[in-house]
Amino acid sequence: MSRFTLPPEEVLRAREKLVLDHFRDEVLQDWDAVLSTFPHPHYELIAQMTVHDGADEVGGYYHDTRTAFPDQDHEIIALRHAHDAVIVEFWLTGTHKGPLGKIPPTGSKHRTRMTAYFIFDADENLVTERVYFDQLTILKQLLGGLDKKNPADLLKLGRAVAGVLAMAGGEPDPRLTRTVAADLDD
Repeated sequence: MSRFTLPPEEVLRAREKLVLDHFRDEVLQDWDAVLSTFPHPHYELIAQMTVHDGADEVGGYYHDTRTAFPDQDHEIIALRHAHDAVIVEFWLTGTHKGPLGKIPPTGSKHRTRMTAYFIFDADENLVTERVYFDQLTILKQLLGGLDKKNPADLLKLGRAVAGVLAMAGGEPDPRLTRTVAADLDD
């Protein structure tokens, strides 16, 4: 299909329903239902340059993010269709109540604007959720909510900074760096 041609309306409606069900089931933490939206679950987190591939890795990602933010929710801003994708702009919200990687919980809330590309193959299977966001926006909110005059919060801040530094410098997933330039000749 040409990148200039949208699929028929019924295809767009089916994709949109699947994506909205996916969002709803994430908030409900119905992981079996979320995983069922993919024939093979696959997440790409561009800010972190990480890939979670397969049910076990994606399930681990769900576990880790909901441990960190048990009240995680989404506020959808806009939903758009492309020839092979549904693109969703949304606010991700949550309260940092558990460890986020090596960053201990701060108790702070965050509200971060994100964009997710839900990519479909030629058979209309969801094959990738690719998420773009700014990690610094989240980190600023998590650390900014601490009272720098409170000794307990200063200790949390020190531990959080140590956690951030311990997580820095990892190698990006090569599946995200070994890209091929788009063929725009037609």
